[in-house]
Amino acid sequence: MMKEVNLAQKLKQYFGFDTFKGDQEAIVRNVLEGNDVFVLMPTGGGKSLCYQLPSLIMEGTAIVISPLIALMKNQVDVINGISEEDGVAHYLNSSLNKAAIDQVKSDITSGKTKLLYVAPESLTKEEYVEFLKTCHVSFYAIDEAHCISEWGHDFRPEYRRIRPIVNEIGRAPIIALTATATDKVRTDIKKSLGILDAKEFKSSFNRPNLYYEVRPKTKEIDKQIVKFIRANEGKSGIIYCLSRKKVEELAAVLCANDIKAAPYHAGLDSQTRSATQDDFLMERIDVIVATIAFGMGIDKPDVRFVIHYDIPKSLEGYYQETGRAGRDGGEGRCIAFYSYKDLQKLEKFMEGKPVAEQDIGRQLLQETAAYAESSVCRRKMLLHYFGEEYLKDNCENCDNCLHPKTKIEASRALLIVLKAVQLLKEDFRSDYVIDFVCGHATNDIVAHHHDQLEEFGEGEDEDTKLWNPVVRQAIIAGFLEKDVENYGLLKLTAAGKRFIKNPEPFMIVEDHEFTEDDTDDDGEAQGSALDPMLYAMLKDLRQKVARQKQLPPYVIFMDASLEQMATVYPVTLEELQNIQGVGAGKARKFGREFVELIKKHCEENEIERPEDLRVRTVAKKSMLKVKIIQSIDRQVALDTIANAQGLDFNELLNEIEAIVYSGTKLNIDYFIDDVMDEEHVDDIFDYFAESDTDDLDTAQDELGPEYSEEEIRLIRIKFLSDMAN
Repeated sequence: MMKEVNLAQKLKQYFGFDTFKGDQEAIVRNVLEGNDVFVLMPTGGGKSLCYQLPSLIMEGTAIVISPLIALMKNQVDVINGISEEDGVAHYLNSSLNKAAIDQVKSDITSGKTKLLYVAPESLTKEEYVEFLKTCHVSFYAIDEAHCISEWGHDFRPEYRRIRPIVNEIGRAPIIALTATATDKVRTDIKKSLGILDAKEFKSSFNRPNLYYEVRPKTKEIDKQIVKFIRANEGKSGIIYCLSRKKVEELAAVLCANDIKAAPYHAGLDSQTRSATQDDFLMERIDVIVATIAFGMGIDKPDVRFVIHYDIPKSLEGYYQETGRAGRDGGEGRCIAFYSYKDLQKLEKFMEGKPVAEQDIGRQLLQETAAYAESSVCRRKMLLHYFGEEYLKDNCENCDNCLHPKTKIEASRALLIVLKAVQLLKEDFRSDYVIDFVCGHATNDIVAHHHDQLEEFGEGEDEDTKLWNPVVRQAIIAGFLEKDVENYGLLKLTAAGKRFIKNPEPFMIVEDHEFTEDDTDDDGEAQGSALDPMLYAMLKDLRQKVARQKQLPPYVIFMDASLEQMATVYPVTLEELQNIQGVGAGKARKFGREFVELIKKHCEENEIERPEDLRVRTVAKKSMLKVKIIQSIDRQVALDTIANAQGLDFNELLNEIEAIVYSGTKLNIDYFIDDVMDEEHVDDIFDYFAESDTDDLDTAQDELGPEYSEEEIRLIRIKFLSDMAN
């Protein structure tokens, strides 16, 4: 037992704070007294101080087990920054060389080091275990403790080995800390660490300053995001995507729209990742587009928005990621895009994993889907998920509360559900119960002979869309609960049993319906109207410019480009570059007269232009195009480029055509000289110089069978590049 310590004085001395936040003081006192402690504290609540302060006060070295290398470096720098000498805090992980490791060991042995951060993988190394056995360990802090549980959003098998290794190094008090954990995860953590009697501290998960919103994910998502960021110019934000490919693509789209953004994912080298983190912290860039690999070690208090491009795999992950917004108590907007297709994609990813893992994954996904689809207060749903009751009916800071749906009476439906749960002996999940009340004779129901019960299909006359909201809202209202041990099984509560005996009014809000949007594959909304008068004028102008320049009209702009101009009315060269087939070069070279004509036409006919012209997009294949351009600049043979990029020769020519039609100059003479007869080159070139069309079939008919389609395409590319770009 330690002698009484003036904690307020120590807090001021080491960290410069006058007062503790929330439960911090009680937690620190428990650690000093040698108790095992479990801390559940949301991101930004001051978890790290709970182990940093006692480590500086106690004899020996505290071992902090954390999976986040970036966070270790960050926190070690902070502690060494507030200490008068170096070496008070160290970390041991795979990034250190032998000399650095020796320095760490020497500082610990001499008693200088009070805090040692260790990655769980390093902790299992025999040489470290042997060394730590010789040290005086003050206590163990397990950060990100939810990694222990398969039900957590970031399960890591090596976390399961912590307890046996602690036993080997030598018993000392354990403090487990996590920012997100359901009842199930909490039990799991305490069991695995052998601290079932730990003093438990649970802070409120409510972050009143965060605004939560879920939007349907349509093909216009990139445009929505660009508009949102422009409306919040200069503010810091994080956009989370599930795949590295999408991270790269979206970051490119943002940059093309003059937004200071950068990608971040585990596939980038650590130097690039560090530089990107620094740029974000120093506000040289405003937006990070990232996989969930980002943000763990970032302590930026003024992140103003967090956008989920894809729906997350679990509500815990969602809560932790949104928790990076508004840590300073200021504005924090959390917007998630949801589509049923994404859910199906995530379920598909799980195939091939062990059955138990698939089962857990699907249930976590269902919770996320329930959150997205429900019209109930988002805050109420989130807090309920983490075992906290939110008593207000309207939080006034989420989309569902700001735009509430009309409530409907559903006491009959609730009664049917509660009786079904009772009849099925509280042994099934909500989807089974719903199939039962709707009268769906699924294989599962038939196998259990439940289709033969009198009550089977008792709710079949109700709209099937009613049942999910009834079950979800019955859980929030406390009539039903999900079994913690057998996750997902519906159980009746005492209130539910009372309701069966004495039903009372029960009002619910129906779920949102997320229908797939009607956009075509290019992401253009269908049904946009072409202005025939303007189209005719643009064709006349193209003819005039073609005569002046002594070029065929299609070289100036393709028909498809003119059609789009006559639909969306671009009036500046910048807007013109958003038109399909118009790159910067082509816009500068030919665009001025075209945008002036469109502007005049709009003014004379009082045309209201579509407010938001297409945001500047970056073709999905932009990386491929860059590689092709670079290879041609280096004069690599085209068939070699095709092989290297996994394309057949025709597909490569399609890509090259798209590049030159957009106005980029490409010199493929080196390849043509190598593979084609000089006479053929001249004949085809002369044909395109005199033709009114760039159509391949017409060219083939005119030129005759001795000219191959590939030859004609190669010279058409050369002609367009030489004459137009």
